[in-house]
Amino acid sequence: MTKDSIQYGTTLIEYEITYVPRKTLGISVHPDGAVTLKAPLEATPEDIREKVRRRAAWILRQKRFFDSFGIPTTKRQYISGESHLYLGRQYMLRVKESSQNAVRYHSNILEVECQDKNKAEKVLKLWYLERAQIKFPEYAKPIIDQFAVYGVKPNNISIRKMEKRWGYCTKDGNIYLNPRLICAPRCCIEYVITHEMCHLVHRNHTKEFYALLSKEMPHWEKWKAKLERMLL
Repeated sequence: MTKDSIQYGTTLIEYEITYVPRKTLGISVHPDGAVTLKAPLEATPEDIREKVRRRAAWILRQKRFFDSFGIPTTKRQYISGESHLYLGRQYMLRVKESSQNAVRYHSNILEVECQDKNKAEKVLKLWYLERAQIKFPEYAKPIIDQFAVYGVKPNNISIRKMEKRWGYCTKDGNIYLNPRLICAPRCCIEYVITHEMCHLVHRNHTKEFYALLSKEMPHWEKWKAKLERMLL
């Protein structure tokens, strides 16, 4: 791993580079503001600097996003006072010892009850998954009905942990959604579902695909941009 930086206006953008067998440059902005790159083995520092410069505005937007949501600069500890998201809204975590494991939210508080406070992370993540299992099908139903006019319907919509994707549509018509979408606003979730439904009509990202996406969700770019500011 090597380190480098570029000057963008008055801002110095520092980043770490890992060279891997791949064809394109991958850029990630982390909640603590760190920028990491995965670069092709043959990429030169000059090539990388130029590509980072092209994405500099996006990188700074990512950093501002994490700042605006109060995302912590250290690894989450799942203790009272931390900031967590649910359906795009920011909540303050409150962890309480209890005889049962449960999660409740009210006002701006996300309250986690657990028999052992050290299990708060496990209890909260399980609750997120349970909410995703309820909300995703609820949001998907009207979209699936909307696409009936094209003679397509997914075999099923399931949840799958994915590091680099919000959603995925298989060739045989199965749609998978990233459980972390439950942290995003409803319109972001609907965008991902609509995007994958469009793949049932057009497999690839062709002009026809984007024309259909724009027809079925005219403001999809707004919600895609919001998702791009969230950590995968």
